[in-house]
Amino acid sequence: MGTGKMRVADFHCDVLSKLQSAPNIDFRKDARLDVTSERLMAGGVELQVFAIYLSAAQGKLSFERILGQIEAYRHNVVGTGGLQCLRWKEEAAGMAVTPSAWGMLSLEGVDGLEGNLFYAELIFELGVRFLGLTWNYANWAADGVLEQRNGGFTEQGRKLIEWCNDSGMLLDVSHLAPAGFWELAERSSRPFIASHSNAAAVCGHPRNLSDEQIGALVAMDGRIGLTFVPWFVTAGGDAKAADVLRHIEHVCTLGGSRQIMFGSDFDGIESWVEGLEHPGKYAEFAELLLRHYPEDEVKGWLYGNAQSFLASHLPAKTANIYLS
Repeated sequence: MGTGKMRVADFHCDVLSKLQSAPNIDFRKDARLDVTSERLMAGGVELQVFAIYLSAAQGKLSFERILGQIEAYRHNVVGTGGLQCLRWKEEAAGMAVTPSAWGMLSLEGVDGLEGNLFYAELIFELGVRFLGLTWNYANWAADGVLEQRNGGFTEQGRKLIEWCNDSGMLLDVSHLAPAGFWELAERSSRPFIASHSNAAAVCGHPRNLSDEQIGALVAMDGRIGLTFVPWFVTAGGDAKAADVLRHIEHVCTLGGSRQIMFGSDFDGIESWVEGLEHPGKYAEFAELLLRHYPEDEVKGWLYGNAQSFLASHLPAKTANIYLS
């Protein structure tokens, strides 16, 4: 995969909620999806992270619905879709030298874990490797970024942080309230990521990161997945691929070139950045980047920075106490 193209890792898409609501969707090439295996191959995407996202509009945010999306992933993405399931640091280390097609599971908001850490253990055993602690609002663990009180973690949320640090489950702060971000920075013994957020100084959306947050992620050697949500790219939401470069430039001015990766949010949006409508467009985006930046930096942003983080921080299969 990726022959003749730059290798790409994308840290966020919302395919699984669509597969759960419409089981007849064919992940390989269905027009109802932004992300298909056909488009991943066309864009040189060798790692795609698939978020488990539960919409309140579709019913109770239950553990059963999380399991349903994991089953959709295992059957449609890893099964007939042809991707391998990335779980361990040994696999991530091998990715540096062996091109292949990988998928990885994340959870976007822990609401459906229902405050039960045993459920967290179960999804770890089923392959989930990143927890996005909240969506936009409050849950049993912490406040989301649109919760007006801007609270930090609950006692049960603090236990979750401790469990994640012990087990090797990685944490994602893209929807977390600022107070929660800073509490996590104090409490976590391991670096974390923002899987799909941009720079607030460039576009002042509340889901974007302040310079101070970017600086903290750089200092801990976390990762920042710059995203293609149009209204996170430009204030009016009328965005072109070249507008993403302003966010790259800003993060680089804060010393974050080695922390940049991408988290498109494909299938979680209903309007798109012009020139970045689906993963098949990554090849053209790579050409745009190469016109402005050195090749080694571009390779890092598209793939290398993500791969090195996973090779360093995913749990080790040989030592993991939760190995099934």
